[in-house]
Amino acid sequence: MPRSNIILVGAYSPQQRERLETRFTTCSVDTPQQLMRLASDERKACAAVACHGHSPFGAAEMDALPSLRLIANFGVGYDDIDIDAATSRGITVTNTPNVLNDDVADLAVGMYLALKRRLIAGDRWVRSGDWARIGSFPLNAHTSGLRVGILGMGRIGKEIADRMVAFKTTVHYQSRQAKQVPSDWVYHADAIDLARSVDVLFVTIVGGDETRHFVSAEVLSALPSDAVVINVSRGTVIDEDALIQRLQGGFLAGAALDVFATEPHVDPRLCDQENVLLQPHQGSGTINTRESMGDLQYANILAFTEGNELITPVN
Repeated sequence: MPRSNIILVGAYSPQQRERLETRFTTCSVDTPQQLMRLASDERKACAAVACHGHSPFGAAEMDALPSLRLIANFGVGYDDIDIDAATSRGITVTNTPNVLNDDVADLAVGMYLALKRRLIAGDRWVRSGDWARIGSFPLNAHTSGLRVGILGMGRIGKEIADRMVAFKTTVHYQSRQAKQVPSDWVYHADAIDLARSVDVLFVTIVGGDETRHFVSAEVLSALPSDAVVINVSRGTVIDEDALIQRLQGGFLAGAALDVFATEPHVDPRLCDQENVLLQPHQGSGTINTRESMGDLQYANILAFTEGNELITPVN
């Protein structure tokens, strides 16, 4: 069987890169915007792209690859890829869902506990000698028995809710329609109504233009002043300016964020807030899960090159 021509976009681990290079004829760029740096013959021969990262992949980049028929994305989120442009050009996009659900949910709950119980500040209290010098660490917030809101009851949202039940919480959720979930979970058709009803809001909706600033100033204003926000979705789904204003004004107790509007550059106002926990977009960042994501991306590319049904198409 002839070797297929694949362009690798982004930062792959040595193991992932070696597997792709062993099976396919490859060339590499750091971002989709660098595709035009490749020789014309390389671009014309490319039938598939293995995409790793969060750089925009739009119509111009697709048009630079006239034979392109597959964009295999490394990650569950594909909001950086123009799906409409791909579909209109006969290009299929795949992603890597499900394999990262547990890790993202685990991190979300860990961020919640770290924020409410001020675990990082407590660590600093010990390391700095303040415990011996000043005395007991200041009291912090209760974490069990609260009203938990899940904004977006998809695969990851369901995993977070399942975990939070162990903390004796009442689960509320919002999605386009009610889901098949335990009967005591409370469905809200409206995000503002959900916000009014909870003490902690986990944000797990997909990114993209349709959900940009879905967590609006109005939604944030509906939350109780002692509520916290946990975002493991995309930075764009929250109106970050409105969130910062609510935090600075004392209208929210805190926020734990794994994603940001302009990552990896984070608004310095967030860094200045003591009631904000920051993480470097590492929801799926475990060795096992990243290997599984690479396996699924590779399986999609292999299925495409062998003329088989794709495993996880999104269009």
